[in-house]
Amino acid sequence: MEFEGVEVVRGHVLPEWIDFNDHMNVAYYLLAFDQAVDMLWTKFGLTEEYISTHDSSTIAVESHVTWQREILEGEPYVITAQVLAYDEKRIHQFQRMYHAEKGFLAATCEWMNLHFNKDVRRVAPWPEEIRARIADFADNQGEHPWPREAGQRMRVNQALFSVKPDES
Repeated sequence: MEFEGVEVVRGHVLPEWIDFNDHMNVAYYLLAFDQAVDMLWTKFGLTEEYISTHDSSTIAVESHVTWQREILEGEPYVITAQVLAYDEKRIHQFQRMYHAEKGFLAATCEWMNLHFNKDVRRVAPWPEEIRARIADFADNQGEHPWPREAGQRMRVNQALFSVKPDES
């Protein structure tokens, strides 16, 4: 089965992740996606050892989750990652959660993360070795289209009521 992105984690929906609608609760999708971020970071060398020896880590500054189809208790999933862009301090990445056996797209999560110096509590440039691994990953992740869910905003097209954004 082919999935878009690079596989970073596989798992199963745990019983404690099920809500009153008998499917995976929204909070646990974000947990699964966050765990997949950690696995991606490991590929870049951002391990627990790196964090403790360099007093640096990453912080999430924005994320956007979409839910496509439900996943039920015990069902297997695969999460893939795609680096959309990066610079000296940031990485914009996109994740897809697929049903591992049926192959359908269950959810997506778009992230903006920053490299962070824990000692001074400020954003800091990636160390060269980490940035090189991010570049290598991006160069070798394969050709995947820009995700249609990436960069989208929420809106009601035919709203009966809408508060207009302040334009000042």
